[in-house]
Amino acid sequence: MTFDQSSITNTNTAAYAGSSGTYTGTSSGTYTGTSTTTGSWADSTHSVIWMTRGNVLRGMGLSRQPWGKRIASLVLIAAMMLLAQANLIDVYGGVATWAIAAVPATLLGAIIALAGMLPALRLWWQIVFLAFAQFIIGPVVTLSSTTSHYVIPTLKTLSSGWEMTFGSFKYIISVDPPLGTQDGVLMAVWTIGLWLTFFTGVFAINANAWLSLVGVLPLAAAVAVCALLGTDSGWQRAICGIAFALLLIIWLSWRLELLEGGRWISALIIVVLAAGLAFGGTLLVPQDRFVLRDRYDPPLSPYDYTSPLSGMRSYIKDHKKDVLLTVHNLPAGTPVKLAVMDRFDGTVWNLSDSSEATDSSNYHRVGTTIKADEQGKSFTATFTVDQELTDTWLPLAGAATGVSFANDADNGNDTFYYNTDTDSAIIPAGTRKGLTYTESGIIARKPTDKQISSAAAARITQPEAQDVPDSASKLATSIAGGQSSGGAAATALADTLKDSGWFSHGLEGDYPSDAGHGNYRINKLLAGTAMVGDSEQYASAMALMARDLGLPSRVVLGFLPKNEDGEITDARTEKTSGNGTKIEFTGNDVTAWVEIKLQGLGWVAFYPTPKETKMPDENQNLTPPNPQTLVRQPPVPLTDPLRDQTQAKGQSSLAGADADDSPTNLFWARFWRVTRKVALYGSPLWTLLIACGLILMFKAILLARARRHGSPKARVAAGWNAIRMLAEQSGITAKGTRRDQAGAIARQLGTDDQALIQLGREADYATFSGQDIESGQATTYWTGVDQLRKAMLASLPRFRRIRTRLSLKSVAILSNGHAAKPHTTHVKRTRKKGKAS
Repeated sequence: MTFDQSSITNTNTAAYAGSSGTYTGTSSGTYTGTSTTTGSWADSTHSVIWMTRGNVLRGMGLSRQPWGKRIASLVLIAAMMLLAQANLIDVYGGVATWAIAAVPATLLGAIIALAGMLPALRLWWQIVFLAFAQFIIGPVVTLSSTTSHYVIPTLKTLSSGWEMTFGSFKYIISVDPPLGTQDGVLMAVWTIGLWLTFFTGVFAINANAWLSLVGVLPLAAAVAVCALLGTDSGWQRAICGIAFALLLIIWLSWRLELLEGGRWISALIIVVLAAGLAFGGTLLVPQDRFVLRDRYDPPLSPYDYTSPLSGMRSYIKDHKKDVLLTVHNLPAGTPVKLAVMDRFDGTVWNLSDSSEATDSSNYHRVGTTIKADEQGKSFTATFTVDQELTDTWLPLAGAATGVSFANDADNGNDTFYYNTDTDSAIIPAGTRKGLTYTESGIIARKPTDKQISSAAAARITQPEAQDVPDSASKLATSIAGGQSSGGAAATALADTLKDSGWFSHGLEGDYPSDAGHGNYRINKLLAGTAMVGDSEQYASAMALMARDLGLPSRVVLGFLPKNEDGEITDARTEKTSGNGTKIEFTGNDVTAWVEIKLQGLGWVAFYPTPKETKMPDENQNLTPPNPQTLVRQPPVPLTDPLRDQTQAKGQSSLAGADADDSPTNLFWARFWRVTRKVALYGSPLWTLLIACGLILMFKAILLARARRHGSPKARVAAGWNAIRMLAEQSGITAKGTRRDQAGAIARQLGTDDQALIQLGREADYATFSGQDIESGQATTYWTGVDQLRKAMLASLPRFRRIRTRLSLKSVAILSNGHAAKPHTTHVKRTRKKGKAS
């Protein structure tokens, strides 16, 4: 039939009911209905969903945006997003470098948003595309040097891409620009461009034009994030900002249909005036940009400092009897640490680079309180530095729980760095005469010899020692290779060096002893003609020998309260007035020792240096012990494959009969190593799994709410809606009355329709009978619904079943109050003068 304007209350919302026909009012459209009571009307720009209200059918207009308009919106969105990301151009060093990641990521985000207009690709497929773009395409583009033939991603590509997805943001604000493309730093702009463009595009092409306003939020976020990560000057920031604002205003006006074609001249004049005013304002108003790089204080990298151990002998030579440090109220016999070193490069012992993430590199700014896990005796001591102690290493004892400076203006918390793993500190401004500070801390309990001997070596990651002399490996294997535990082996090394060696600082009047602790000096100590040295050489030698045996080791430099033999003594501590104590440390007290990490005991100190009174003369045999004459023990099983490969040559002097016949079981070590790699390299899959889990949880919550929420009638109606929802999610088309829907579902699934028809009848009775429904009836009804849903899922092929479970299509059915009724309702036919329906 035909409608005219007189029968339309609102051309987009109402019409009299009638049989199928065509409306030819203000715009061409078609009314489609199966009866005189239901139907829908649509024209080229609007789609109307009809519902009954008396004898008038009303609907809600949903704007249909043509594909051309959608693409135009996404083009404008992409342009604005690139203008926002232009803040990072000078961070990366130029437009070409920046565009490598910014342009393709932005285009991919827009394309993935556009893909959502196809129902088959909506939502969870978009999540798959985003994950693939982020964790596969992104690393290939930004880490091309790690790929095979610059196209195929390798394991390193994927793992580095995952790490730099988050790490690149920290890298940007901690390193001065330009950054270039190294180390995957482009992953930051790739992530921003991909995700924020996608979120903006989703709202930009939505059928409801007013939802485009929500799309402004991701655009604003892109501007803010890129400005914070950028530089003080920015890249053409005035021009980019004005262009961004104008495009945003024009696009929103167009989307909201606020632009009038007949007034384009006045609109253009307004735009030009606004642009000129904005540009002039940027020239007149002082510029001050908040940039995270200026406020961010990255962790200190102690590797930038000279090896602390290299300067040990200068303290002894120049200040042997000078007081360098005075400490009040320090428990008697307590060592004071300066620095802890765990990296040997063949020349010196030093601290690890912060990028290696090992114990000795973890220096961070701390406040007045420091968290400490040590168990032992608490103390509070006051340190005063003398003028000869000028270094960046701050003397501290035990495990500090707090450090406060007497003069906060010069040495406050903003310049103090502490390492809770090594219990050592750095003050970049340097120590000076009169520097006074108070430490609150804990002195750990010293383990007994029996505990040490029975303790096994701990398993930790340390930097691999480079260019270790063979003599260290041979002597270590001969001395302690057969010890059954780490503590016993470490004790054997320290005792042998202490008993077999001779002491000399090599100063004027001393027996000749070269300074240094590199591979040449250690080889001369262990395999030369005279085993003579001081704590610098013996500590280095023991630490390298311990590493060869698989013992975690590090070298410590600090002050020891020594007697004339070099042994730790309580006698150095003096009583002061008021029950206080005082100890003065001289240059001669600067000493090096070794710490070995043992299971259950932590880092245990060992002192391998011979007594300082054990000084040689020309008439004594100073030759180091010969590994061939020692009672050689079979070597301990090697647990580190890398160390095994690099150190095998150091054990070639042993005969095959001396070797351990029982192979080492490396299963668990390999198992955990492989597990970590799988978790790392497979990490992009977690995104998909989490998304799928959230979808399943969301649907389960909806079903649980529908099962229990509302009156019994509403619960019964919601039960049938749950069946309809599952059918539509599986691709089944079911329309009409509940009986029609049941038949359609049964036909398309190839199952018996009796159960479906019965549930439909019960839902009709609950909806239209006017009789009250008991809560138990609703519960029984839902039991049948659950059984039927399981049967429907079981009848589907496996892939279709998975797709159905993850589909979010028609989930609004459960929360739609109108969905409680079938699509067909009975209304009276009405007649209007001159028009029959």
